[in-house]
Amino acid sequence: MNTEITLAGAEFVQRFTATRRGVRLARRLAVHQLDEWGVPYGSELSDDVAVIVAELAANAVVHGYVPGRDFELRLTAGAGGLRIEVSDARGERRPEPRPQVAGSESGHGLHLVEALAAKWGVAERVVGKTVWAECRAGGSAP
Repeated sequence: MNTEITLAGAEFVQRFTATRRGVRLARRLAVHQLDEWGVPYGSELSDDVAVIVAELAANAVVHGYVPGRDFELRLTAGAGGLRIEVSDARGERRPEPRPQVAGSESGHGLHLVEALAAKWGVAERVVGKTVWAECRAGGSAP
């Protein structure tokens, strides 16, 4: 199955309300945009991006929430893969993967991002922060 992104350099940017509905919509629009760029629904890259967008967007809503402020999703297509960025308005709360606690129902999101992305990190902005992840077209992890 071909998962080559056909529009290297193409970019998708959208703001969403900082709600659970915004998270769901961000995930759905991300995989739709990938399909438009030549990455079919259900491919490994599409599925990985869906999980990463959902986790980063959920973190933006839960941990980066500022009343009245949205979060932003940016997808940038490259020749070898995709860069995912989720920005929120709260810069003082920087994400870090925490050790998993047995029986815990939360705190696993960044471990999923770490497992699926080739690399990820956090960048400061004038207002807030951007959490980013990069996925390779031929497979997520190196």
